[in-house]
Amino acid sequence: MSYNNIETALIHGGISIDERTGAVNVPIYQTSTFKQDGLGKMRGYEYSRTGNPTREALEALIAELEGGYAGFAFASGLAAETAVLSLLHTGDRVLISSNVYGGTFRLLNQVFDHFGINYTISDTEDPAAFEKDITDDVKAVLIESPANPLMTITDIRAVADIAHRHGLLVIVDNTFMTPYLQRPIELGADIVVHSATKYLGGHSDVVAGLAVVKTKELAEKLAFIQNSTGGVLPPFDSFLLIRGIKTLGVRLDRHVENAVAAAEYLSANEAVKSVHYPGLPTDKGYEVNKRQAKNGGVMISFELTEGHDIEKFFESLELITLAESLGGVESLVCHPSTMTHASIPEEIRKKVGITDGLIRLSIGIENISDILADLEKAIKASEVK
Repeated sequence: MSYNNIETALIHGGISIDERTGAVNVPIYQTSTFKQDGLGKMRGYEYSRTGNPTREALEALIAELEGGYAGFAFASGLAAETAVLSLLHTGDRVLISSNVYGGTFRLLNQVFDHFGINYTISDTEDPAAFEKDITDDVKAVLIESPANPLMTITDIRAVADIAHRHGLLVIVDNTFMTPYLQRPIELGADIVVHSATKYLGGHSDVVAGLAVVKTKELAEKLAFIQNSTGGVLPPFDSFLLIRGIKTLGVRLDRHVENAVAAAEYLSANEAVKSVHYPGLPTDKGYEVNKRQAKNGGVMISFELTEGHDIEKFFESLELITLAESLGGVESLVCHPSTMTHASIPEEIRKKVGITDGLIRLSIGIENISDILADLEKAIKASEVK
């Protein structure tokens, strides 16, 4: 059964009840293998790398939420991207958004390059500039919108239309938005990937990756890669992820409410030089994001003005935790140039605008007054006397 409203689908979508027992939560099928009743006589499962009922429930759920043909669960977001990029062949090239997660860049720059799969950084914010980057060897485009860490917005539909005219595969990383806020397949994407570690899990207690494909043909290819390479999500982690997704709607409503307040506070603060948040009407990506997403999401990046010591800022935070990752119920902060994007060469970081002064915030669901008070205290403490 499918549901018209995503808030309901988050809870009841996919395989939400155990048919054998009636359990309202799909059990953790913590098994590596399954009894066969005879040669070639299986009960639907044979080996948990190939298929597991708990993982299957999660995969059915994310496929329904994203509006795709099939879903696939992996041991991390990068494992999901690795499987998806394995659809390409030696000599192929992929275009990537001008600022993407550092792990994605490292994967292409230092792993897939060994197999003769190349990449070009493209300004996907500008569809015309993007089209000029399409050469005969380009076979796919990988988009982040909002992009990590500058929150730049790509018009997914416009880029997908151009890409499809040239026969390209359109891959969208929807980690920052989730299907609750943005549904890339409806906008023209062929494949959607997630670091489900983030908002889908939502509690900083599971590492996972998901991919959703639009067609049966892509599903058959990715299923073969998933089974052959084996980077699958274990049953217990699949269970945790299903549990996290059930509360995604209520969590994100609070996350976004807090993020808007934090972005407005930072924008009005004289100590802040720039704020990157597509939920602000002053943001250059606001209008495009408004067309394709429910709101501006949760992630914010900003820079302090000269006369502020960024290290002192980080040291002075008490509620907001300095840590890698994002999307948990707790507020997190990071320094992209030395943390999430350190694997990107400095000259490329500077070219795309990832400065040494850039700060990235993942706003949690704490009381907003406590979040703002922590930011205020840290900003004042960072003033160079």
